[in-house]
Amino acid sequence: MTAIPAEKLDKLVQRWTSLQSELSQSVNQATRVQLAKEFAELNPVVDTIREYRKAEAEWSELVALTNDASADKELRQLAQDELDQTDHRRGELLEKLRLHLLPKDAADEKSAIIEVRAGTGGDEAALFAADLFRMYSRYAELRGWKIEIISLSENNLGGYKEIIASISGRGVFARLKYESGVHRVQRVPATEASGRIHTSAATVAVLPEVEDIDLDIRPEDIRIDTMRAGGAGGQHVNKTDSAVRITHLPTGLIVVSAEKSQHQNRRLAMQVLRSRLYEQQRQKAADSRAAQRKGQIGSGDRSQRIRTYNFPQGRVTDHRIGLTLHKLEEVLEGTALDELIDALITEHQASALAAMDEDGNA
Repeated sequence: MTAIPAEKLDKLVQRWTSLQSELSQSVNQATRVQLAKEFAELNPVVDTIREYRKAEAEWSELVALTNDASADKELRQLAQDELDQTDHRRGELLEKLRLHLLPKDAADEKSAIIEVRAGTGGDEAALFAADLFRMYSRYAELRGWKIEIISLSENNLGGYKEIIASISGRGVFARLKYESGVHRVQRVPATEASGRIHTSAATVAVLPEVEDIDLDIRPEDIRIDTMRAGGAGGQHVNKTDSAVRITHLPTGLIVVSAEKSQHQNRRLAMQVLRSRLYEQQRQKAADSRAAQRKGQIGSGDRSQRIRTYNFPQGRVTDHRIGLTLHKLEEVLEGTALDELIDALITEHQASALAAMDEDGNA
């Protein structure tokens, strides 16, 4: 395990102290909010630095005592007994500190736009897409997040050809970004008379939700058209010309929102457009600097099969980390989805720490 240079830790503590001083002085509201955010982010880091340094000092004292031939034999034995425990705690705190110092994804604290689309498999794929969206909806409800449907296209069986929604809350993107990719289902479709197992797929895309301050879209770069909304089976049909289509001229990106009011549709469509453009920029930046590390998680490669939901065996397998849970119903109810997400985050952190060590940075 790579040690962390003392100078790096000193600078973090100095910055925390400086922020504390600046916040105690009169500063304008905008600056104060920015400083308070940075101070809150540094707080747990500085707490861990202090704990780690305290454990380091205790460990050094114990080592010195066990090596002191003039010390009382019983006292030296007590020091030896404490040494292993202190060394273990020192190692745990160092690992915790290294995790704190991993580069942060600037989008992690953001809300997210989630897009679920039926893939190969016809009506069964659309039904599976609806199952996936219900899973994310229930998961969001369990975490106290707010869900707002932006656009929806159904088939005649109640499946979703496509559904796009906003999920609002703190840290939504950090949890759901690992869901991007191809999800596969193996089950006997309700429409299958012979009882044969079919394999279908749906794609999931998770994008960080972007505010105006994150991305500037020039008015001359977009074209806004209104049109008559439509939907399968007479559902979600609005007979007025309220649907909105926004085209981003420089990239050719097109976003449609066809909910109840034209004003709401314009807002929702712009929300999706900003998120897609922001994700394009993030991906471009990631591609330019990425030395495409093996096993990289959360790359957003939509063509990659990331997970299989096997109904006959009641299991879910995440292929990126080789994890299988025999909790299919609980995962689809959203109650066991955290087990998969936590494992993916742990694997991602382990890879990032290994990469940090390879690069010689702590």
